[in-house]
Parts: sequence; C-alpha cells; structure tokens
Amino acid sequence: MHWSSGNGFRSDRRSRGRRARVPFVALIIVASALLLSGSPDEKHVSIYSTAANYSVPVIQRNNLDYLALLEALEPLGTVSANASGGRWNFRYNDINSEFVPGQTRARVRGKDIDLTASFLLENGHGLVPLSSLATLLPRILGGPITFNEAGRRLFIGNVAVHFTAQVSNTNPPKLVMNFTAPVNPTISTEPGKLRMAFTREPLVAPGSQALTFGSKLIPSATFQENNGAAEVVVISTMPVMANFSNDGHTITIAPPVAVATQTQLSVQPPSTTSQPAVTAGNNIGVLATGHYFAVVDASHGGDERGAALTGQLGEKEVTLEFARFLRQELAARGLTTLLVRDGDITLTPDQRAALTNAADGAIYICVHAASQGTGVRLYTALVSGIGENHGLFVDWNTAQTSFLGRSQAAAASVAAKLKNKQVPVRSLAAPLRPLSNIITAALVVELAPPGNDVSQLTSPAYQQSIAGTVAAGIVDVRDKLQDGPK
Repeated sequence: MHWSSGNGFRSDRRSRGRRARVPFVALIIVASALLLSGSPDEKHVSIYSTAANYSVPVIQRNNLDYLALLEALEPLGTVSANASGGRWNFRYNDINSEFVPGQTRARVRGKDIDLTASFLLENGHGLVPLSSLATLLPRILGGPITFNEAGRRLFIGNVAVHFTAQVSNTNPPKLVMNFTAPVNPTISTEPGKLRMAFTREPLVAPGSQALTFGSKLIPSATFQENNGAAEVVVISTMPVMANFSNDGHTITIAPPVAVATQTQLSVQPPSTTSQPAVTAGNNIGVLATGHYFAVVDASHGGDERGAALTGQLGEKEVTLEFARFLRQELAARGLTTLLVRDGDITLTPDQRAALTNAADGAIYICVHAASQGTGVRLYTALVSGIGENHGLFVDWNTAQTSFLGRSQAAAASVAAKLKNKQVPVRSLAAPLRPLSNIITAALVVELAPPGNDVSQLTSPAYQQSIAGTVAAGIVDVRDKLQDGPK
C-alpha cells in the first residue's frame, strides 16, 4: 500500500450545493421488479396482447413442457371448462374446444387438430403441450399469433415493440435506441457489458440478433430471448450508462460525462487591490459533470504497480479486480456506480479527486490491497484545520473537512457488516491522498488475505464476499449519505 503526498491545489464545491437541491435519480436501475410469477429460476411463458401482458408458469410432465390452457387464456376473455363423458370441454368467448385426456387430437370449432403430445387433465386443469400452441391458439383465438418456443414468448396480434439502434458521430459516441412504444427495462452492468432485460415489453429483434456499429467505444450489441424475457446486451470498451428520454421511447447509452484534463491555471483569492493575483500551477480542470451515487477507485495502475504482494502479483491487479466486484455489488443494490479506473492506466491523485468531485457522487471508495495482516482495514481522512476557503472554492488539502461525519458514518456501517460476517476489520484515520481532496463522503477499503496465504487475495469468491458486505454497509447509510454535508 502506497500513499502520495499533497500540495496546495483547490477544489470547487459548487457541485455540492447543487446536489443538496436536486434529489438523487438512479440512471442505471438494478431492480427485482419481475413480471414473472414465482422464482426467476422457474420456467415461464410471457404472453403479450392488446388486452394484457402477463406470464404463466410452464408445467413439466414426462420430460415435456405443458401449459394450463384455461389459466393462459383467462386474462384475454371469458373462459370456462368442465369434464364430462371422458372429455374436457373448454369454451373461450363463443368458441368451443374438446380435448380427450391421453389423446393427441383435439377438436376446435368443429374441426380436428393434431397435438404434438398427449393432452393431460389434472385436478380439472387441462394441460396442452407447449409445442402445440402455434397451431392450437390461432384456431381458438380466431386470429394470428407468433410463438417463440425457445424464448417462451407468445405474441397475440400485432403487439410487437420494434426498435432501432445507431451510434452517433459525436465525441464521445453515443448509442441511441428508439422504440415504437415506451419501455422500462431492468438494467445491470458488468465489465465491458450493459444488460437491459425487458420482462414486460413485447420487444422483438430488429431483423438481426447481432448488431455491429463500427465504433471502437460501443462496437456491438446482441438481442436474445430466454424464459419469457428479451435482453439486449451492449458491448463497450469503457464504462457506459443508460439515460431514458422521450417518455420511455428513447434510451441513450454513453460513457459518463465526468471528464478531467490537465490545465495550467490556479486562481488565488483576490488581493486587497483591484487586481486578482494569478499564478501558474498544475490544477485539474473539470470539464463536465455527471451524477452517480458511488465512485469506486482502484488504486495504482499503469506505471504505478503499487505494493509487491508476491513476486508476480502487484497491488494494481488486485485493486482493479476487487473494484469491479464492488461496482457489481453496488449496482445490484440499485446504486449507480462510476469506476474511476477500469483498465491499466496511470492516474495522479489529483486526477482521481477531480474525476470524483465532477461525478457529484454521494460516496467515494478507494480500494487498496496489502499482503500483511488479515481481513479489511478501513481508513477515513485525518484533516488538520479547515484551510483557507474563499467563497465557492475550498482549500484542496482540507476539502474533506465538511464531509468527515458522513465518511465516518459510512466506515462504521461497513465495519459493522464485516464484523457480522466474522471478517477481521480495523477502522483508522490517516492524512491520505486523495481522501483529503474529496468533497463527498470518502473512505479507503484495504483488502488483506483471509488467512496466511497471500494468493487468496485473488480468490473471486473472497473478493466478491467482501465486496458484497461493503456494499451492504453502504446501503444501510444511503439516506444519510444523500442528505448533504454533516
């Protein structure tokens, strides 16, 4: 673990005042609002119609998939059924159908129709084979249907939602998706991918299931269907996020707009004369801002390897792996998360702080790793004094001062969760960079091995377990972190 010394830069705190007035809006939504009934692991058929969009469970018998016919059509019209004379009589609106248990032939509208497997009758429920729906339902419903048996998605009439996808020529490029009806997918992210799951909408592929865009940033996307849901997976070479507009008809996918660049300007407070004093420096100029709940920063990277954890393992590799797990766990709990470093690049502490402050997040989490000790060490900043603050500008080296209360609350919540999981944890304060430069809640999570074997630091199971526990601790103080400086 390696820390950098500070210097006399300054931090603009205007974004903090803005966030105090604007409520947090999660742009990347990771929610469990499933249309499908029962466990997500159960098989379902999603049915889309002008009357209702809903799903019904798949029933497996004799290694075949079946559907309860009355339950499947009940939301669409008036249905009734009765068993008599060894037959099961089914009525939908004014259409009569007749099925015989154990037989592969049914009679609909007075005409015979072959089934792909035997009709089953269980406790008054008539079960028809899933593979027969494409031929059976048009006869019963009196109109066209489209059934994707592999994806288990049934479309009744002309209800499909279509979309177009095109990458703009802007810098940075954006993937703009326009839909023929409003959509509200569940969105999740993982390294190199953004997933959109459409469980309520009758979304269909735009001609091809594989889309290529000729963009280095967003090279491709795929459309797939499975278990009653459609999914669009966008491939990207850097973190991206989704924005909704046009009343849900448009989704724009693009990199975060928080950008930092080196400039050569440092403005000192006005002197007692009429002319301000301006001196040269190495300040970081924030060009644009974004909105995130959490900013996760994998320490070191590029030319800076960090601590040599073993002869072959550098700290920078472990911190990036753990940061990705932490982003995943935070996103899974509905917290939009920016990963400062999602590759092997070199960033100065000032660049990290500038990116974080521009992102206007509720918490900054810096990730470190150590070969000595066990469990987790948590650090909050140790700031001496409040610095020379002038108007909208606060002293760079003491910018964290007003946010220590929230930082300590977050660290205490994470420590409590780790203790509940029997993970050794120590909470410390130290004059660390870039913690002291951050204008939001900020802490360091330093990961050590679970035992005496340093190689366990790279265990995905161990890293994900700790990441999940840290994320749970952050969620517990979410409201406090969004209230503003304490």
